[in-house]
Amino acid sequence: MGGYIPFPGFDERGCVMRRRIFTVAEANDLLPHLREVVRRVQSLWKQVADATDRLKILEVIWGAKVEEPHNPDHHEFRAYQRTIGTSVQEMERLIREEILARGVRFPQGGLEEGLLDFPTLLDGRLVYLCWRLGEPEILAWHEVHEGFRGRRPLTPEVASRMGLASPLDEQDGTGPNPSGQG
Repeated sequence: MGGYIPFPGFDERGCVMRRRIFTVAEANDLLPHLREVVRRVQSLWKQVADATDRLKILEVIWGAKVEEPHNPDHHEFRAYQRTIGTSVQEMERLIREEILARGVRFPQGGLEEGLLDFPTLLDGRLVYLCWRLGEPEILAWHEVHEGFRGRRPLTPEVASRMGLASPLDEQDGTGPNPSGQG
């Protein structure tokens, strides 16, 4: 099983925190839940985009007058504003509580592309297991500094070394079990 190690990271109060280190099996176990969370976040993002487009149309038609209570489109304008506000709040909550709180990283491009990164160790160095919405399981990994463009195939040989503090951990029994099994 993976675990927690101290490496640079900060919580919402600016305090140093420990981050979770995943094995491939642990990351794959979370995918059914996270797949639904990412779909929900993307759906909310579409609602925000659609409401924003409609707001822009009303602003083009009326200008600042759309904000006046007697304007015939004022109530529609306010409804779109509320939709944007509540959708953004729910997206933030889902990302914070359902993704980040589990130790999973929501990288740049995560919203548009449905990307998630799972911190892990490969031969003692921090890397990310990388998953994209639509993939059945974790199929790739990348170095921390490379991002999605640096994705590499997750071969069985590399997967067997994921989540270990060092290659010796598997042999001496002190490190996490990369298979995720007892």
